Amino acid sequence: MPAMTPPIDAELASRVDLDTLRITLTHDVIKKQRSLSAADPTLEALRGDGAFVIEEHLASVDVPADRPDVPVLVCRPAAAAGRLPVLYYLHGGGMVMGHARQNLDYVLQLAAELDAAVVSVEYRLAPEHPHPAALEDCLTGLTWLTAHAQDLGVDPERIVLLGLSGGGALAAGLALYLRDHLDLRPLGHMLVCPMLDDRNNTPSSTQFAHLGGWNPATNEAAWNHVLGDRRATAHVPAYAAPARAEDLSGLPPVYLEVGAVEMLRDEIVTYATRIWAAGGHAELHVWPGAFHGFDFFAPTAALSRHARTARLQWLQRILT
Repeated sequence: MPAMTPPIDAELASRVDLDTLRITLTHDVIKKQRSLSAADPTLEALRGDGAFVIEEHLASVDVPADRPDVPVLVCRPAAAAGRLPVLYYLHGGGMVMGHARQNLDYVLQLAAELDAAVVSVEYRLAPEHPHPAALEDCLTGLTWLTAHAQDLGVDPERIVLLGLSGGGALAAGLALYLRDHLDLRPLGHMLVCPMLDDRNNTPSSTQFAHLGGWNPATNEAAWNHVLGDRRATAHVPAYAAPARAEDLSGLPPVYLEVGAVEMLRDEIVTYATRIWAAGGHAELHVWPGAFHGFDFFAPTAALSRHARTARLQWLQRILT
């Protein structure tokens, strides 16, 4: 007898029609989605009548010389003084959509509570720029940030990587890359419903095959755009799909969360379990009845408020 699908949280279900969230990631759909989200929110709105100072910069590195400059937004609470901790923000969108302002209003809410700065990265997107383009851009931005920390008024010893969905794949991949190649260790990394595994072969990816929103077909298409013919083969590097990493030891503390009613559930739970097995520090939340990105669709729902409080409390602990 097949396993029963866990029920969606009643309040969330009453507020969101999941079928309206279903998308197929063809090139035309990606183009349309990018166009629809391009103007929202504006920098003026994000500044919140002067609550935040937001500056646009071009991050660059000297080596390798052929790596392009990367647009970043540096956001700082206007009333803050001294060298601030940093939320290094990598937006969602399956690594094929989205932009540096996407959901940044929420991240700025966290920053206001934490008295922290935010640096949001405009990384290149697939399919035009497959892996490793986005990861290289995230690395460029972080390297630039640490090199210019004094001028920006931030503390390079207190950087937390924060990735949502596709940005979670990049934050996790970046943490692995930094561990292996650079003497640069973030204080922690927060992965909110991250894409970690390109193989689409977990029980939850079958269990929620017909649920709207981010579903197995959408996930597979996104990974195909990012990895091309390498997807689901033995040739996928761990920096692209972090679930492929053989060794998860030596990582900075990580916060992981996922909804119980979404296809990414099992790969995220497995990732946390493997970090614990390797002697690492992970905090895992599996929100009952929650689907992918639930709190952005229904931010005032009780479950969304609980999830956002848990994130804030973890950040407060890690930054103290």
